[in-house]
Amino acid sequence: MNTDATNTGLHPVLERKAVAAVVLGNALEFYDFTIYAFFAKSIGETFFPSQNATDSLLASLALFGIGYVMRPIGGILIGAFADRTGRKPAMLITIALMAIGMVMLAAAPGYATLGGWSQVIVIVGRLIQGLALGGEVGPSTAYLLEAAPPKHRGFVASWQIASQGCAALIAGLCASALTFAVGDAAMGDWGWRVMFALGIGVVPVGLIIRSHLPETAGERADPAAAASTFGVVRRLVREHGRLLALTFLIIAASTVSNAIGTNMPVYAQATLGLTETISTAVPIALGLASIVFPLIGGWLADRIGRRAVLIWPRVLIVVLTLPAFVWLVRDPTGPSVYAVTFLLSALSSINAAAIIVAIPESLPRAVRSAGLSIVYAFSVSIFGGSTNYLVNKLIALSGDKLAPAYYLVAFSIVGTLAALWMPETRGKDMESDAAA
Repeated sequence: MNTDATNTGLHPVLERKAVAAVVLGNALEFYDFTIYAFFAKSIGETFFPSQNATDSLLASLALFGIGYVMRPIGGILIGAFADRTGRKPAMLITIALMAIGMVMLAAAPGYATLGGWSQVIVIVGRLIQGLALGGEVGPSTAYLLEAAPPKHRGFVASWQIASQGCAALIAGLCASALTFAVGDAAMGDWGWRVMFALGIGVVPVGLIIRSHLPETAGERADPAAAASTFGVVRRLVREHGRLLALTFLIIAASTVSNAIGTNMPVYAQATLGLTETISTAVPIALGLASIVFPLIGGWLADRIGRRAVLIWPRVLIVVLTLPAFVWLVRDPTGPSVYAVTFLLSALSSINAAAIIVAIPESLPRAVRSAGLSIVYAFSVSIFGGSTNYLVNKLIALSGDKLAPAYYLVAFSIVGTLAALWMPETRGKDMESDAAA
């Protein structure tokens, strides 16, 4: 994807390696997410040993979730920092903080060696990482949009979403290969640390490339508003409160879709009674769909507009989800669960590509990074951490295997209605600092 030929004037050259460096932060998040999910049991046994294996696992899952607490703070602080000082310094901070958080988890001595201090180290590491992840999406997406050729902004930004699928798929394949090579016992003892180290290993490359990227923020039209984090957030809320509310609902629907997809292996095994072999292959369908279809969504957003791609895939999710789950419950087989997972992931991925470009395009440059960072961080923190628990709790309480479908349809209706009120931003002048 070489866009050099069409970049002129204020648009910096956007080469393949630059795009890769910009989306690396998002990719690292999903690599970490996948690896942690694979080895949550081993991490729990290392840092939170207990005679009750369930208690150890729950402590590990709580450690993973604790990072969500810091995401809104990272969204506010780092998002506003990017609007005040530039996208590049913010992107350097976030990827460095991600690396620190991952190193603290991968290298921390276990409880058997350091006792309770080992738990302190990994908790602090996850909090640092949560801070970084909350502030990553705004500056990096704003950079891509401001650097990309106007006619290809949707496709360029869609690599943010596609990189997540690539990272998750690579993580799954690497974990499977290493487990096969060294065995289950070694993976539980030390192999999981190697998997995190592989992710950390790409950070220096990302730092070097990001440090050489040209800045895209330009001169801010309102220095007073950009004088402090409070100034950026105050302007954002005062002038764009309605837009923030709409985008929060749109991202909430997308977050719930993603969570339902990641819950499908658990749903297949615990609710449908499928074998572990079938269930563990579900993420492959999820990963394949989330690599290809975001790029299709970005391409469509450039051709037919952002609003159409915001609305119609979500409408299809509303229409197709319940029939798909009814079929799945009546015919719980490997092919049926793979097909339903692929379908819903494909539609959600197309929709997500439009979200990642339409929201920052709707905001002026002086609050663009903070706007996306804040709504994304709050929505993911609230719904990303709760959906899987709630849908499984609903199944347990009601005995209705269709509970995830009802939950997804409800949020998708809300997301569709919110998208109807969004402005069309295809072709908008990204250099403008006027209100949307």
